[in-house]
Amino acid sequence: MYRAHVLVCAGAGCVSSRSRDVRDELVKILGERDISEEVRVIETGCIGTCDLGPVMIVYPEGVFYQKLGLGDVAQIVDEHLIRGRVVERLLYRAPLTEIVTEKMRDLEFFRRQYRIALRNTGVIDPESIEEYIARDGYMALGTVLDGMTPDQVIQEITASGLRGRGGGGFPTGRKWDFAAQAPVGQKYVVCNADEGDPGAFMDRSIIEGDPHSIIEAMAIAGYAIGADQGYVYVRAEYPLAVERFQLALQQAREYGFLGSAILGTDFHFDLDVRVGAGAFVCGEETALLNSIEGNRGEPRPRPPFPAVAGLWGRPTIINNVETYANVPPIIQHGAKWFSKIGTEASRGTKVFAMAGNINNTGLVEVPMGTTLRELIYDIGGGIPGNKRFKAAQTGGPSGGCLTEDHLDTPMDYDTLLELGSMMGSGGLIVMDEDTCMVDIARFFLDFTRDESCGKCNPCRIGTTRMLSILERLVSGEGQQGDIEELEDLAVFIQETSLCGLGQSAPNPVLSTLKNFRSEYEAHIRERRCPAGHCRALISYTIVAETCIGCGICARHCPSNAIVGERRNPYSIVTELCTKCGVCLQECPVQAIQKR
Repeated sequence: MYRAHVLVCAGAGCVSSRSRDVRDELVKILGERDISEEVRVIETGCIGTCDLGPVMIVYPEGVFYQKLGLGDVAQIVDEHLIRGRVVERLLYRAPLTEIVTEKMRDLEFFRRQYRIALRNTGVIDPESIEEYIARDGYMALGTVLDGMTPDQVIQEITASGLRGRGGGGFPTGRKWDFAAQAPVGQKYVVCNADEGDPGAFMDRSIIEGDPHSIIEAMAIAGYAIGADQGYVYVRAEYPLAVERFQLALQQAREYGFLGSAILGTDFHFDLDVRVGAGAFVCGEETALLNSIEGNRGEPRPRPPFPAVAGLWGRPTIINNVETYANVPPIIQHGAKWFSKIGTEASRGTKVFAMAGNINNTGLVEVPMGTTLRELIYDIGGGIPGNKRFKAAQTGGPSGGCLTEDHLDTPMDYDTLLELGSMMGSGGLIVMDEDTCMVDIARFFLDFTRDESCGKCNPCRIGTTRMLSILERLVSGEGQQGDIEELEDLAVFIQETSLCGLGQSAPNPVLSTLKNFRSEYEAHIRERRCPAGHCRALISYTIVAETCIGCGICARHCPSNAIVGERRNPYSIVTELCTKCGVCLQECPVQAIQKR
């Protein structure tokens, strides 16, 4: 009988911060103190607080330790686990506040969340099927096989209002019904775990922290549509997710949850993993199907849609990881329970990957309709350095930006579309006052241009042309008419591209033009970047009246562009200045101005 359980986060973020070294050190010291039989160490999935790793939580107290190093482990063992005294210097500290000593569930970051898709991540050992079963794992599959018809399963998913969590939000039950209505024969269930959006990591974290929930959901989907085979398509950049999912598949087969005669019934279903090379276009469902088949990852014309003619021409349903993660709880607790969460048209919860200029980066799951303000300020802890919020990019490179005027916007599918953005997979990149929105549009378009498969001319050539205009703007070479040409190209690409990648590629440009047109105009007409970000459009000067002649700026200038004599005002030789900003950082009296 253990008197304490210690959870060590082993999500990809914490692993990159050497959390496994912390785990190994903990196991070693527990052995040295001769208490390894009293304290159980559990390597769990992503807890959500991705900027605080390595993270450790000690139960039964629920004490939350952050940013641990190897040298901290012995103190936690000696003080907390042996003497029962919390090590306060290692506790979570809320932004701009005192140390937080409450239990994990009382922290602001967690208190406002409602975890359904993330119900097990950071709670169980993802490599233990027994721990998943102990939290009602595979109960939903048992319920389905014990007394529900395939049609009843589809009706339950439809009644719940669950919409696809990976893109446009298509109703999941309707998609399953299309495949179920197809003629009897070979059908497939596919999980899209490609997740190529910059700043998005929710699907990866679910597979790393709760792989059995996806296996269970896909088995339920297979039963509902009459499929006996499924595929999980994971990008190669997610080796930890692939490793844990393959282990979970082996365990599920050993326990009889996959394979032949599942749970003693006549239902047969199995799963295989397909590892993708990391092409963003393979997040588009028909390109993903081509890749699974061993072909080049290029989209197919639609119709026919995959539910009618998908993998190898057979009826196929494709949902992303987060969508599947919601299926077992819906079956277990009922459609009415799920449909009471969220808004009328967007039921349930949504996982957001918060990144950028925000104090608390990481994964959060909240009811649909939660406002942008609540996400950024209540859960996210606000903007670092008390800087002003400027914009938030939702939906990744296919989405658009929300501004300060949209802080009280409910985050749901339809509202975001009305504002020229989209939910997408749930990426949420926060930007402060120092962000140049023209350069942000350039960054996202550069990404989509590089990731274009090149199959259709509008996407391949149009995005290249748009990018060249944006690169001129941030380089101080903008011309009159550039804005109008960007708008014309954007509309043409949206209307004529073959797949969703091309059709949505201009969204960041159109969104920033709509909300920050004056910044584009300043880049062209005034050769000025209002945010002071674009290096080609900024300059540094030394205010003679303020300069004390200390020479610190000159000593730190890497290009020797600052000249003068001690005890006299210095000056900057514009032709030599590389605009690196070092002088601004080093000046002790703020005599250097950035313009």
